[in-house]
Amino acid sequence: MKSITRRKLINLVGKAGGYTAVYNTMAAMGLLPVPAYAGPPQLAPESGRGVRVVILGAGMAGLTAAYELGKAGYECVVLEARNRPGGRAWTLRGGDRVEETDSVQTVEWDRGEHLYFNPGPARLPQHHAAILGYCRAFGVPLEVIVNDNRNALLQHDLAFDGKPVRQRQVRGDIAGHLAELLAKALDKGALDETIGDLDKEKLLAFVRGFGALGKDFVYRGSPRAGYEVLPGAGLEFGTLRSPLALKTLTQSPFWQLTASFPDGFTQAATMLQPVGGMDRIAAAFAQRVESVIKYNAVVTRVARAGESGARVVYRDRNATETAVEAPFVLITLPLSALRRVQVDFSPPYQAAAAAGANDYMSSGKVGFYAARRFWEEDEQIYGGISWTTQDITQVWYPSTNFHGHDGILLGAYTWTHQIGERFAAQPPAERLRRAIEQGAKLHPQYPTEVAHGISVAWSKMPFSDGAWCEWSEENRRNAYPVLLEPDGPFFLAGEHLSNVPAWQEGAILSAHKAVTAIAERAAARKI
Repeated sequence: MKSITRRKLINLVGKAGGYTAVYNTMAAMGLLPVPAYAGPPQLAPESGRGVRVVILGAGMAGLTAAYELGKAGYECVVLEARNRPGGRAWTLRGGDRVEETDSVQTVEWDRGEHLYFNPGPARLPQHHAAILGYCRAFGVPLEVIVNDNRNALLQHDLAFDGKPVRQRQVRGDIAGHLAELLAKALDKGALDETIGDLDKEKLLAFVRGFGALGKDFVYRGSPRAGYEVLPGAGLEFGTLRSPLALKTLTQSPFWQLTASFPDGFTQAATMLQPVGGMDRIAAAFAQRVESVIKYNAVVTRVARAGESGARVVYRDRNATETAVEAPFVLITLPLSALRRVQVDFSPPYQAAAAAGANDYMSSGKVGFYAARRFWEEDEQIYGGISWTTQDITQVWYPSTNFHGHDGILLGAYTWTHQIGERFAAQPPAERLRRAIEQGAKLHPQYPTEVAHGISVAWSKMPFSDGAWCEWSEENRRNAYPVLLEPDGPFFLAGEHLSNVPAWQEGAILSAHKAVTAIAERAAARKI
């Protein structure tokens, strides 16, 4: 057999598959460094011709798998129980319906480009390269979402008489107080052994600048923490706010959480959002695989068939049952929803799936319409998030249509089991009443300014039965690894099978892994 040089091999790969194929080949040969995300699977064209894959769910994982497998010629059949794509990546607009297990709500505000509410995922970190790559490839326009706003509010019932304070003051005062303590310790020599040969004078100067301390290394407030009276013209020099008490700021985990939140790896600027609503990404996927999606198809049974295949039974909107067989079934349903389907898993797989189904977060959100953008007009808050110790936890301000005449506020976002379950147990009208009552702790004018509320409790949403999988330590150690591998003809994917849970990125990366595994199995069968 005649040998082939590396250069000639790379040239041949380039002619057949283009730049991406060349890049991946060179990386595999050790000729290029491999980044953390090397792109979607590169399946050979027509490599899946004649191979059927049934995909359960048209959420982000299912859509991604159908798109990538379809490009390689696989015959995909996507069964989606809802009448729309996206799963939990959902956007509500005027006239839409929210159907929970025991209630129905209708969005009562008008339809408009900026009048939308994302009850599921609502932001995209800049390092989520997989989903951003699809946005780029599909031409989905993005814009900045203001995730952190120092002018937004923090409210704790047991601090500062329950009155809200500006985030800039909390963060500025915490830094100032801690810098003062450090400066005093350095000045007294208490840290001489720790700092070693560091220049103490330079370190003190650094600490002074970090905390905005006076020349005597005492913190008395700073412009970073804001003004009681703003500077103006002439002799109006402004009056700094008096520092908040360090004791109060350190006695509750609330201040630590809210102060560190915007510095977290997944929350730090720059954060992005699709223009017009999060569902624009799912819609772009669906447009490219529309012919293979069957909506209103509720899967009831999944069984093994033949030597190595599977048979999927689903029910359409007319209650007519249909069966489809395939050598591969990719299940992208949340584990919490999968337990409602009869699946012929092996005992270890069944136990692992059941364990994960119990780890889903009972999250909920509320959206309100405001005819006047009072947060901008009255309080100069342009985007961002305010926090409270009330059950609503957060209020988000829109990052679009600044100075417009109306807008949609996110009036609650809960993500703990205790609060989430309490939220879900309330009828929708009661959720809205409480959200308005608690929102008034942040904005006294709230009750007269917000209207047409809509709420979503994910634990009560059919075909989801939870927001995302928050694996317990035990289940992450024992059940999670089991589900990463296929069980005969069954493969699983979704945010719950990634290390980026609760994010669309996790669903997409998991789908990439499953697509690669299916392609490898299919190729092995053809040998």
